[in-house]
Amino acid sequence: MYDKSREYPLLTAGVDEVGRGPLAGPVVAAAVILDPEKPIEGLADSKKLSEKKREYLYPLIRECAICYCVAEASVEEIDEINILQASLLAMRRAIEGLEITPEFVLVDGNKPPDIPIPLETIIKGDSLIASISAASILAKVERDRMMVEYHKQYPEFSFHKHKAYGSRQHMAELAMYGPLAVHRKTFAPVRKLLTGK
Repeated sequence: MYDKSREYPLLTAGVDEVGRGPLAGPVVAAAVILDPEKPIEGLADSKKLSEKKREYLYPLIRECAICYCVAEASVEEIDEINILQASLLAMRRAIEGLEITPEFVLVDGNKPPDIPIPLETIIKGDSLIASISAASILAKVERDRMMVEYHKQYPEFSFHKHKAYGSRQHMAELAMYGPLAVHRKTFAPVRKLLTGK
């Protein structure tokens, strides 16, 4: 259980990932070490914030944090090692990409990435810990921006709207145009179309 009163080292990184559920695109993770001297108002789980609020907080986090890193695991990696392992890989890359090595790491969820740094997993950490909230916002904004780029590349797919989740609109697009190179081939709705089942 998360203990609110616990003191963590100054150089504690919050880590979260975004994009486990979608049918296309990479899974994106971020690691953030916040500066206690520069608190940021309004941090929360990125899923609970409006797009406008996330876009407002995104540059603030990058400006005020001691350091941060956003990393990803590709569609090919997701298909090769499965989405859970790819999520952990993206998290590990984000932690390893920090300019300053953290003394401690707080990870959202209940599955820790394999790193040689003391860590703690916290369920609903993105709602409880500011640095995890910050990581979730950076990862979400970066991934959403990728989806806007995908829409420009493949205008027949409304990636800018459904963000590659399996919405009714996305399923209709998949049925009409077939899977793209950016789709996750091992995810059931895509796999069914590819195998003709």
